[in-house]
Amino acid sequence: MPSRVKATVDNPLGLHARPAMLLAQKAAEFSSEITIGRQDREDAVDAKSIMHLLMLAATQGTTLEITAEGPDEAEAAHALAELVRTRFEED
Repeated sequence: MPSRVKATVDNPLGLHARPAMLLAQKAAEFSSEITIGRQDREDAVDAKSIMHLLMLAATQGTTLEITAEGPDEAEAAHALAELVRTRFEED
């Protein structure tokens, strides 16, 4: 069963290019398939694609659902959620 974690975008600029790059780089460290979607929409995008992440248009306050499926799914989902929770290391 896939691992699912929710995290809210808290940084003022939302999910712009730099955070999208950080998420995609972190996701690429794992062999699991990882998707990220907005809680208020049905679709989810490939977390390993910067362009797809930018298409989420996630602003401050947006809740994201991170889903990972594969051999390292729990670790992957929690690592990406932690990146969101720490404001993409922008503080």
